[in-house]
Amino acid sequence: MSAPNAKKPPFEAIEHLTADAVEAARDAVRRAGGGAPAPAVALILGSGLGPLADRLDDRVAVETAALPHYPLSTVEGHSGRLVFGTLRGVPVAALAGRVHGYEGYAPWQITFPVRVLAGLGARSLLITNASGSARAEFEPGDLMLITDHIHLSFRSPLRGWNRDDLAPRYVDLEEAYDREYLALAERAALDLGIRVRRGVLFSSLGPAYETAAEVRMLRALGADAACMSTAPEVIVARQLGMRVLGISCLTNHATGLSEKRLSHDEVTETADRVRETFARLVEEIVSRLPAAR
Repeated sequence: MSAPNAKKPPFEAIEHLTADAVEAARDAVRRAGGGAPAPAVALILGSGLGPLADRLDDRVAVETAALPHYPLSTVEGHSGRLVFGTLRGVPVAALAGRVHGYEGYAPWQITFPVRVLAGLGARSLLITNASGSARAEFEPGDLMLITDHIHLSFRSPLRGWNRDDLAPRYVDLEEAYDREYLALAERAALDLGIRVRRGVLFSSLGPAYETAAEVRMLRALGADAACMSTAPEVIVARQLGMRVLGISCLTNHATGLSEKRLSHDEVTETADRVRETFARLVEEIVSRLPAAR
């Protein structure tokens, strides 16, 4: 199967992050967005969850491949669109298609979209992903509110260029995932009758799934689910002062917890199955966020 963006031209590569590059991409988004209102909330939609962007009212879609310096998304289920609109009357920007380190990008490149979203005015980030459950009692199709993460790609998105007048070099991650937002999300799920889990997310580089031994290790470290994204984006979001809520769609049991062999097809199939439930929860949460008021 060819990559979704195989026919698109390569993005304009630059060697390292610069303020000019972020500003150029931000300004291009504003022009392409045709005067769409500045987003109060940014959404990053994980594997198979991109269609949630189609639920926005007054949608304006921007192809990220057309933006300067913006990395191309090459993974199935990540279309590479930045969609502006409103959700329950709240101005949002939804990124349907993130990029990953395993696609060959540097950490600063996979977090470039977060800097653009913050530059557009978003002060809250609702970030989602598809993850493998490391706990037998967490079933495929469950939604997990991320309480913390373990980032073991050993590649920091903060390494390299920094402007101390724009963002701090050293970032406090004591509350990487906002406690008020977590409580708000739990109340929203309860009101909707949607069961949610709480757990710690293990973030690795990928693209290989974890071995059974690695799953035992990450459980010993305190992780409840594993993914190949999210932690770098959250680190940069916190550097930029954004408040973060993370939700994992648990699409499969990790290696050693199931007799089924893992595949990306299973990931997208499970995400498709729970898409409506996930969308209802996201809509309700967005309507309740302080940024919405």
